[in-house]
Amino acid sequence: MITEQGRVLELLLSGEFICQTKDEDAFRFLQSSANRLSIESQLQILNRNLSTAADGEVFFASYILLQENERKFLSSQFQEISSHLMPVVEWLLMVQEAMGTDRPLTQGTVIRLNELQSVVEDTPAYAEQLGKISRYALFGSKAAELDAQLKLIFKRLVEVGYLIRPNQDKQIYTATGKIDYLFDVLKFIDETENLSLSERAEDAISQTKLI
Repeated sequence: MITEQGRVLELLLSGEFICQTKDEDAFRFLQSSANRLSIESQLQILNRNLSTAADGEVFFASYILLQENERKFLSSQFQEISSHLMPVVEWLLMVQEAMGTDRPLTQGTVIRLNELQSVVEDTPAYAEQLGKISRYALFGSKAAELDAQLKLIFKRLVEVGYLIRPNQDKQIYTATGKIDYLFDVLKFIDETENLSLSERAEDAISQTKLI
């Protein structure tokens, strides 16, 4: 039977982002400095570090030395994350506004699909924005019905790790720490490459409202 330390190590090596929302036991395990040191010593044997994001609320494994194979893997991983930026950020902004909150969605935020659907159905601008978001390659929806678009988006966000659905019998979802990690990536890109992706996402939302 695998130990908790072994389970956590496997999660990290498989590319998982460990946060309290997605895996409370693993997250609690890493809160111990002794456990972190033990995990770090094992990761270092495999050319990995234990890294954090979102002010220590998310743990993941990163490479120590970058050689050709590592660079290829990181390039592929970064391209995947980058391809998520615009669709996920636009979706996050739409949900934040539809929920009527000034606070950005972050780990632990609960989203009730039925409540969100009611707001979107009653607001043409949101419905139009949802249709646009659903057609991004990340989601790839060809459905014309709002209900189908919304359910596909939520399904894909669970599959790629931005949401979890604790109870499969209920349409209630919780944001994971991977969303916070995505914001860290977004901030890094904005600061280092001056892409202003966050501003472009907000502009897209604003222009939709003006139509």
